[in-house]
Amino acid sequence: MTGVKHMKWWGWGVEGVAFHHEDKPKLAPFVREAVGLDLDTTSPTPAMDFGDLKVPDSQLTDKLRDELVEAVGETYVLLDAEERVVHTYGKSLRDLLRIRRNILPRIPDVVVYPADEEQVRKIVDATMAADAVLIPFGGGSNISGSLEPRPDETRQIVSLDMGRMNRVVELDEESGLARIEAGVLGPDLEQQLNDRGWTIGHFPDSFTHSTLGGWVATRSSGMQSDKYGDIAEIVRGLRVVQPEHTTVIRPLPSTSTGPSVREMVLGSEGRLGVITEVTAQVHRVPVERVVQAYLFPDFETGVATMREIAESDAAPSITRVSDANETGFSFATRKDSKGVSKYVTEGMMKVLQVRGWDLDTLCLSFIGYEGSKTHVSMTKATVDSIVRRHGGLGIGRGPGQLYDQKKFDTPYIRDFLLDRGAAADVSETAAPWSRLIEVYDATVAAANGAYNELGVKGWIMCHLSHSYHSGACLYFTFAFVYDEAADPIRQYDTVKRAIQQSFVDHGGTLSHHHAVGTEHSPWLTEDISAGGVAMMQGLFDGIDPKQNLNPGKIIPE
Repeated sequence: MTGVKHMKWWGWGVEGVAFHHEDKPKLAPFVREAVGLDLDTTSPTPAMDFGDLKVPDSQLTDKLRDELVEAVGETYVLLDAEERVVHTYGKSLRDLLRIRRNILPRIPDVVVYPADEEQVRKIVDATMAADAVLIPFGGGSNISGSLEPRPDETRQIVSLDMGRMNRVVELDEESGLARIEAGVLGPDLEQQLNDRGWTIGHFPDSFTHSTLGGWVATRSSGMQSDKYGDIAEIVRGLRVVQPEHTTVIRPLPSTSTGPSVREMVLGSEGRLGVITEVTAQVHRVPVERVVQAYLFPDFETGVATMREIAESDAAPSITRVSDANETGFSFATRKDSKGVSKYVTEGMMKVLQVRGWDLDTLCLSFIGYEGSKTHVSMTKATVDSIVRRHGGLGIGRGPGQLYDQKKFDTPYIRDFLLDRGAAADVSETAAPWSRLIEVYDATVAAANGAYNELGVKGWIMCHLSHSYHSGACLYFTFAFVYDEAADPIRQYDTVKRAIQQSFVDHGGTLSHHHAVGTEHSPWLTEDISAGGVAMMQGLFDGIDPKQNLNPGKIIPE
């Protein structure tokens, strides 16, 4: 009806796309060993029928509905149950556990689809006049609780879906600046830019189902942020519709105009208004793009290599290294290799054993190179030299090509496991190089301690995903088979809390790129200090004194 497509109400991605293990012969034994789940004998739980959900009635008044219809037209003001449910949660494990258990304490009363900034202005004005709550919605991929209404909210709730505002409006090729409507999904944005020979270079895991405005509102990072920067570096200008006025940040290369208003909007999660347009730094599509695979004897060696690369003159687009657990998982999810490739893999492992490598600590790495052929060649030569100096081994482009093809498919695995009674989710942090291994070791120990407390067999794995001159991001994935009778959400909280507390106790941040929302807000004071929280609260109170704009997010209540 609206022309805007959404993910499944009960899981990640689109209908008809799912993860399968039958063509991956090593996965079932791996999962059995990791968390005690037998994929060969465990049948998936049938998906709940939407009609079985107990959806709260809409509390929208006729007056506010009429004003919204006047703003965008009858077609784009929707009150049907599935629309409202789709706009209630993001896609965190907590969100999926609740939706699959019929836990819907409060959902939006109406979903509205504006076509332009003028219509957004009318929606904001009508919502404020009614003392209602306004929650901006992009692709719905958020995993930190940034979308859900407060469960005790008594006011009307309007979900403002930006999906119709999806165009590249203007491209300044001389400056490499693109004016882009904030509701555009990643693939649609990249296609529009690619058609003119440009790229934004921003590819988060959620790329296929997240929007430019969502990236800005959550301060996102992408897989190639080593080269292109995270979204904070890509965004040069903004337009934000706020109560009574519209804030316009011009796309200037640098300014000295007091505290940065641009920085205030970045990561604001809808609490400072509705981001309608972004002016982004874009780049010519590179002549050459290569993702090279490497092996390291252990995680510490891989991390040390990434640190030296970050300090060098090399400028790779991707610097990623998995720990031994994640490397084992990656090998287990490969399809059955046949012919020459099978014997090459077996032969390589024998060579490594002869060299004295312990295959149980083996770590897989991907390093990306982009630019002119000369730049790629020079960068790769520099990196290869550093890798050799640390005892690493290049194993060619084949695994890197496979990683590149499958890089956006990982979230489907979580649904696959959840269907079979296993909880899996992620937590990520960033820390200085000097404390990175400390954070890693402490977090693995904390997660295993939580599993022992619960009496379950759990799994935790990690990769370094982004490198900076002073430090890097560590991205953890954890999983365990939950006990339905013992409250899966409580069990999840036990593990999640242990991991998050380990981050801040050992010098990391509460989140590198997944935002704060409600999921991470309990650790905000430990992360930015009481003074920082007070400063942030003052900003929110100044813009939104009645808490109409996505209340309850970022700062713990």
